Amino acid sequence: MKAIVCTQYGPPEVLERKEVAKPAPKDHEILVKVYATTVTAGDSRVRSFTVPLSYWLLARIALGLRKPKKAIPGMIVAGEIESVGKEVKHFKKGDQIYALDLTRLSAYAEYACLPENSVIALKPSTVTYEEAAAVPYGGLLALHFLRKSQIQSGKKVLIYGASGAVGTSAVQLARHFGAKVMGVCSSTNLALVKSLGADPVIDYTQEDFTKKGELYDLIFDAVGKASKSHGKQVLTPNGKYVSVGDGRPRLHTEDLLFLTELIEAGELHAVIDRCYPLEHIVEAHRYVDTGHKKGNVVITVAHNGSPHQSAAVDGRDP
Repeated sequence: MKAIVCTQYGPPEVLERKEVAKPAPKDHEILVKVYATTVTAGDSRVRSFTVPLSYWLLARIALGLRKPKKAIPGMIVAGEIESVGKEVKHFKKGDQIYALDLTRLSAYAEYACLPENSVIALKPSTVTYEEAAAVPYGGLLALHFLRKSQIQSGKKVLIYGASGAVGTSAVQLARHFGAKVMGVCSSTNLALVKSLGADPVIDYTQEDFTKKGELYDLIFDAVGKASKSHGKQVLTPNGKYVSVGDGRPRLHTEDLLFLTELIEAGELHAVIDRCYPLEHIVEAHRYVDTGHKKGNVVITVAHNGSPHQSAAVDGRDP
């Protein structure tokens, strides 16, 4: 099968397309025919090994001392189950699924094996594989941190970095929970963030959100780039400041099922900036490395004789 292999840390050019053996599922694993995956900020950090100095040693142990432990990268998969191990209980051949596994999934390939106890759910029936792949990373992280902050209806919430993968999901989820949502992003993304439910939307290149005379019950830094001390100046007395960089979140299948319900109800939409075919993975990583993507960058995986489901290539899908 065709796969993207990463045998050293470095720039996007360390990613190479190669022919490798098709994996076979172990007893508790499923084998997925991959139709779509994504390039997340996490994928970029793993490839380049750009982690905070305080996490350097732990990250080296977890990811690989001299080179990545997992030769095939990729955390997200959307596809169809090709076969299942003999101990698999909840899935069967032919199921259309989407999944996230932060440590064990190798999604940049035509086929991927993952344990049944990974974060897996049946793909929402209302979306394409590409749209499904654009949900788990940002959606699950946003849901985790919003719940961690005990978000409540009627509260004023500011999402900093509201146009990224996590931010676009956070805006929609905060609205679902009944909060009044303000967004912070660059001028080119103001319309996108407003269309997702944020109002007002602040252009950080023109305004400092702490100077607007507003107090917030929750500030969520969805990109891990805002100054915590700066933001705390505009919190209400019992307000909370959370950042996507605050520790490693625990993600659960129940959370992905919750997102599935919201997608099928029309309350959560995939935001796709660009789609690239698997063979253009280097170009996709280069784009993500710029730090200017809107929502998600999706990778499509073609199979001989298989129909291809197309997705929007810019902005919010309808």
